[in-house]
Amino acid sequence: MKYAFRQAKPEDAVHIWQILEHAIQRRKEDGSNQWQDGYPNPAVISTDIEKGNGYVLADGDTIVGYCAILINDEPEYAHIKGKWLTKGDFVVYHRVAISEHYLGRGLAQKLLLHIEDFTRQHNIPSLRADTNFDNPGMLSIFEKMGYTYCGEVTFRGTPRRAFEKIIA
Repeated sequence: MKYAFRQAKPEDAVHIWQILEHAIQRRKEDGSNQWQDGYPNPAVISTDIEKGNGYVLADGDTIVGYCAILINDEPEYAHIKGKWLTKGDFVVYHRVAISEHYLGRGLAQKLLLHIEDFTRQHNIPSLRADTNFDNPGMLSIFEKMGYTYCGEVTFRGTPRRAFEKIIA
């Protein structure tokens, strides 16, 4: 099945939030602290879309995945306890979530492949991301997709594992 990857539109916000709400609940049920502090929320999604940073994975007219993609825009990454693989420009993504109705189909990896394409299209050599220590699903995806663990970054007082992938 072919999925479309595109920039999110304002009218997508309610569907994106539904996906994130379920993802927040799944993280809680898994015993994770990630996304249990009021973030992300509908205002964050609206800001992503307004700034042109929100992206969706769609199955026809159905939004099945979401992420925010930014270029050189993660101030916390300057304070890594560790070392990035590269210096200079990078793409960073946040808020990766897949619809509960589409779990188990490898769509998170498909979404990350689209982010890699975005990175190449912008001639940026590096892709960075982070996740909680207690998110085994995302940690496994980073490993499968060839990311390198670079150290720790802190968001809202919580340490997170930071990864980088050089895009050739």
